Amino acid sequence: MSLSSLSYTDTSWTIISLADYTDKALLIVNTATECGLTPQFVWLEKLYQSYKDQGLVVIGFPCNQFAWQEPVSDSEMTQTCKIRYGVTFPLSAKIHVNGSDTHPIFKYLKEHTPNGILGESIKRNFTKFLIDRQGNPVHRYAPTTLPEDIEDDIKKLL
Repeated sequence: MSLSSLSYTDTSWTIISLADYTDKALLIVNTATECGLTPQFVWLEKLYQSYKDQGLVVIGFPCNQFAWQEPVSDSEMTQTCKIRYGVTFPLSAKIHVNGSDTHPIFKYLKEHTPNGILGESIKRNFTKFLIDRQGNPVHRYAPTTLPEDIEDDIKKLL
């Protein structure tokens, strides 16, 4: 199994294959609109706008597993992200990042990403995974790592 063999459902219930992002660098983030780290959406969008033409795709995966910080519907969450934070990067429908219902993308990332604690549960929203253009996970960042602090790592992949 490879990351490109996996898919997710976006907020309009369309299935999106990660193979659609072949030759792109990905920044995959579990998100929530009512988390104390939610202002990171602004910097995630800045990174996306700055580097999307060079091959970066940011994908937000909303999760309600941490103190119910994403309690609203997918459509309301999408509107909040667009209106409050200007988000234009892709968003998935809500998922689980831990437990028996862990989304396959996050199961894969937790098991295959170096520079992090392999297989460890995600502790909080805004955990970030950086994937190179060949679909290889290269780094896992803590929720408190600010998006602007990983910009140099992104540039190296582009």
